[in-house]
Amino acid sequence: MFSKNFQRKYALTDQGVKNVKKGAFWTVIVNLVVMGGMSILYLLMYGLMGTFTDDQPLPNAALLLGLVVVFLILSFVTHLQQYYATYGLVYNEVRSTRLSLAERLRKLPLGYFGKRDLADLTETIMGDVNRMEHVWSHVLGYLYGAYLSTAIIAVCLLVYDWRLAIACLWGVPVAFGLLFGTRRISARTSERTKKAAIRVSDGIQEALENVREIRATNQEERYLAGLNQKIDDHEKVTIQGELGTGIFVNAASVIMRLGVATTILVGAGLILSGQIDFMLLFLFLLVITRVYAPFDQSLALIAEMFVSQVSADRMNEIYDTPTAEGAEVFQPKGYDIEFDHVGFAYDKKKVLDGVSFTAREGEVTALVGPSGSGKSTCARLAARLWDVTEGSIKVGGVDISTVDPEALLTDYSMVFQDVVLFDDTVMENIRLGKRGATDDEVRAAAEAANCGEFICRLPQGYDTPIGENGAKLSGGERQRISIARALLKNAPIVLLDEATASLDVENETKVQGALSRLLAGKTVLVIAHRMRTVAGADHIVVLENGRVAEQGTPAELMECGGLYRRMVELQSESARWQLG
Repeated sequence: MFSKNFQRKYALTDQGVKNVKKGAFWTVIVNLVVMGGMSILYLLMYGLMGTFTDDQPLPNAALLLGLVVVFLILSFVTHLQQYYATYGLVYNEVRSTRLSLAERLRKLPLGYFGKRDLADLTETIMGDVNRMEHVWSHVLGYLYGAYLSTAIIAVCLLVYDWRLAIACLWGVPVAFGLLFGTRRISARTSERTKKAAIRVSDGIQEALENVREIRATNQEERYLAGLNQKIDDHEKVTIQGELGTGIFVNAASVIMRLGVATTILVGAGLILSGQIDFMLLFLFLLVITRVYAPFDQSLALIAEMFVSQVSADRMNEIYDTPTAEGAEVFQPKGYDIEFDHVGFAYDKKKVLDGVSFTAREGEVTALVGPSGSGKSTCARLAARLWDVTEGSIKVGGVDISTVDPEALLTDYSMVFQDVVLFDDTVMENIRLGKRGATDDEVRAAAEAANCGEFICRLPQGYDTPIGENGAKLSGGERQRISIARALLKNAPIVLLDEATASLDVENETKVQGALSRLLAGKTVLVIAHRMRTVAGADHIVVLENGRVAEQGTPAELMECGGLYRRMVELQSESARWQLG
């Protein structure tokens, strides 16, 4: 139970807990070896005092030299082991933690990312893990090792003389009691600092993403003034936190060091009363120099350990979020997609309510309706990018909520309106559709999606890096690469969300021809706002306010005179609009 609580408190993996234990063990050994070095100095002093008071011969130089050599060898070996256990192993822990967080994020439903912005998640994976790495390597092993070694030394000192032992060690529990008593204050300050830092990151990211809009509206001065205010607020909160922490840490250090004064005072009193001799006091003074040393670094960083609780909580929040899991094998009987009274709520706001329809294999099913009616939500639910809150979605009779998303998505090709590309070459961006595809297969898919025309104009052709999210390409070019990716995958289910929205008329016609070849014999779910795009669909589902308003063939819906017909007529009127 202790290990589990400890593991969660510091966001450690199972191996990380073992690493901390190894670090604490070797810290104890190092502290005891160093204390052994003090005993050599005590023996030398004891021998020298004997020559002055009792005419005893000088200590055996060969024996002392041998002890020093043994001490140096032991010190080197134990310090080396301690370094490896507290630093070397921890760097592996950092790698494992980042990979486990990334793996966890990969399995989380898409709805989770709607609640956390990019800057926040980036800060967790990079900033919070970095902060925890410092605690794992610089604090935990040293601190818990210091606890254990001090406890062992305290028992030995109590055997020698309990009065001097108390005078020597009383400051240690008082100092740490002060720090632990104020950790909630440190944690609250850290939380404010973290929130201020995220606001700065959000502001910088927002400025970079919207720099064209800011300049176009002449808002540079106002926007930069707001960003400067966020930076100033972060600096102010950080200074306040550092000042408060510094006061508590320095106060604890002073209290602990008062043990030196009390040891001298108590020892002097005992010597004057004849209860102990000078050598025993000298022994305790030697011990003091090493008893406090292990805590020096820990005291300076223990406040960081308290502050790190905020980072650990943020990491645990990711670990605690339920993942989208299911069977690793997906074997449907056909590829009909059946929505059965599907409901979905986003942040307690109901988006879909009782939606039922079937997208049949070999047919094109179109979802149309006003903006905000739930069309894109249906497409994402169909691919289990989100999980339904009511009802069920089945593919070939299999409830997709029982299938692992990765296994499910092997049978899906998707082209969404918001195209996502990677900072890589054109070739590799298209190859994402099919792992291991040959260059010829990639080029064939690109040609089918009408990409060849602009790719040949790029400096390095297919090997041209396209920048972050395809920044070097136009909107239409980016969308055609996304279509080429779907063509390359050639999955039995195809989801299209405004797939041709960014194309001019000529390219739209060419891409539609390529899509026609892609869609043959597949289950196709198309989302479109332009009614002429779906005029040839086999089945149309009209959504309004998250409900199915009507469904049927285009001809049937035109005869009904409902929402679909009204949308067709409105778009026909807008098509005739011209500048006057």
